[in-house]
Amino acid sequence: MKKKVLTVDDSRTIRNMLLVTLNNAGFETIQAEDGVEGLEVLEEANPDVIVTDINMPRLDGFGFIEGVRRNEKYRAIPILVLTTESDAEKKNRARQAGATGWIVKPFDPTKLIDAIERVTA
Repeated sequence: MKKKVLTVDDSRTIRNMLLVTLNNAGFETIQAEDGVEGLEVLEEANPDVIVTDINMPRLDGFGFIEGVRRNEKYRAIPILVLTTESDAEKKNRARQAGATGWIVKPFDPTKLIDAIERVTA
């Protein structure tokens, strides 16, 4: 059974890179363009792990993570933040919102897959 990954990022380029990386590693990938769409597809997607950007229109990564964590059903899903931000304050804010880990863009595909494997083990 393939593990499902929900990716939430407003950059088409990053979404395409994630899709190729994750599919090549044997994951099923569901994609959303921002936090609002991410929350909309969450129920149907029922992912094993979520990878989200922080800076997005409509609903940013912090709001998205908080939205996911508000629902009892999704409290245990690991959430990895994939962002250009490396600011300690933002990392802390993401952690407080409920993020599991932090990966800085541009990402190394091998490190991303390793991180996903670790949090879903």
